Amino acid sequence: MSYQHGVYTSEIPTSILPAVQSGTVPVVFGSAPVHMSRREKVPVHEPILCHTYQEAVEAFGYSDDWRFTLCEFMYSYFGTYQSSPAILINVLDPDTMRTSEANVPATLQNDIAVVKQSGIVLASVVVKSDDGAVTYAEGTDYSVDFDKEGHLIVQRIVGGSMTAGEALSLDFDKLDPSAVTADDLIGGIDGEGKPTGLELLNQVFPKYRIVPGMVLAPGFSHHADVAAVMTAKAGNINGSFKCLALTDIPSDIVTSYSDVPEWKNLNSYTSERQINSWPKLSLGGRSYHMSTQLAGVMAVTDAGNGNVPYVSPSNQSLQADGAQLADGTEVLLGQDQANYLNGEGIVTALNWIGGWRAWGNRTGVYPANTDPKDAFIPVRRMMDWIQNTIILTFWQQVDAPITRRLVEAVTDSLNLWLNGLAAAGNILGGRVEFLASENPDAALADGIVKFHVYVTPPSPAKEIDFVVEYDPQYLSGLFA
Repeated sequence: MSYQHGVYTSEIPTSILPAVQSGTVPVVFGSAPVHMSRREKVPVHEPILCHTYQEAVEAFGYSDDWRFTLCEFMYSYFGTYQSSPAILINVLDPDTMRTSEANVPATLQNDIAVVKQSGIVLASVVVKSDDGAVTYAEGTDYSVDFDKEGHLIVQRIVGGSMTAGEALSLDFDKLDPSAVTADDLIGGIDGEGKPTGLELLNQVFPKYRIVPGMVLAPGFSHHADVAAVMTAKAGNINGSFKCLALTDIPSDIVTSYSDVPEWKNLNSYTSERQINSWPKLSLGGRSYHMSTQLAGVMAVTDAGNGNVPYVSPSNQSLQADGAQLADGTEVLLGQDQANYLNGEGIVTALNWIGGWRAWGNRTGVYPANTDPKDAFIPVRRMMDWIQNTIILTFWQQVDAPITRRLVEAVTDSLNLWLNGLAAAGNILGGRVEFLASENPDAALADGIVKFHVYVTPPSPAKEIDFVVEYDPQYLSGLFA
């Protein structure tokens, strides 16, 4: 050490570690009209973080043809529910999932011809005269673009070979969203060793440092094999994190509320890792999968409670004016019918006091499992959120020497955070202990240290009872 003369200072690490919040961000798998993407590299089997509707449209395009299933989610989550952010993953490959159209008629009106089909690939458009004798040149005779609905617009260029009001014939390729199958959603590892489909859930945290808060695949989660993989992946993200899958029960196959529980059980929609919903919802003539709207409800509810998911989505407002089957048939459930579904682990929609509300507190595991940590949606979400937050917060302590200082740093920090959650009403109480019985010498010598966390998230008040009694003693007030 060099010779010192004077006053000096130094620092040591803070003994109390602030919690790193894990968040409740949805990860959504589906198909998108990527022929309209403004990105140089079209996003296929790639997680894309979007904070606004504009960002989502720039990345994936938008069409009112909701066979492109990500469009439904974008419209609902960013627009109707004004929520943010979300991570979107498109599994439609524009190079292989397309069809060809030939000799499609179109007529110029005010120098514009509109082809009301979705998915048309601009680079593939060939414009000819009605009889096919003349092939016009893009940039000289015409230009092409999309309108706000995603339909093709052919604009005549004045001075070119086209004449005003001319009848045209068009050839083009267009994306085929019906080519996307359940297998594409499930994914796997392709021939180049790259993950596809739901395997990409494990790329979200390494890419964005965001822990998935829920997993969705509207338009595909009613396939039992897709739902099974969704729930499995949601329970083991990167070998560390956990969340819930939002799954739909098909309203084209199951058309009566009384048949929903049987379908749920026969198709194994019975995990504590999934929120099942039935039927679909409508708003302004549009039809939504309920899982799409539940994601919006949960995001709005979480945001109103400091992004701590301790409040149930049940009895929260939906952005809906009706419930319906896949064919548009109206579904109007009474409270007794909706409660029947709730008692079978299914969330539904109820038009009761306060308008259309999400209705149901139970995960798919109910009623086979009544453990509150598994059966109640907000309790299950809180247990996951707390565990995810603990991992994020104390990862920095991995490989530190196992000393009394380490033990105290963990217990003091975690107890302080749990006390704060209890004071805010997010939990009823919680504590962490370092127990000798759980830390044998052999484990400690091998570098394994265990802390025991006790925590009680509040259960939702699913039933509030009042006892009302006629009391004749108040009749004496007549003679006062």
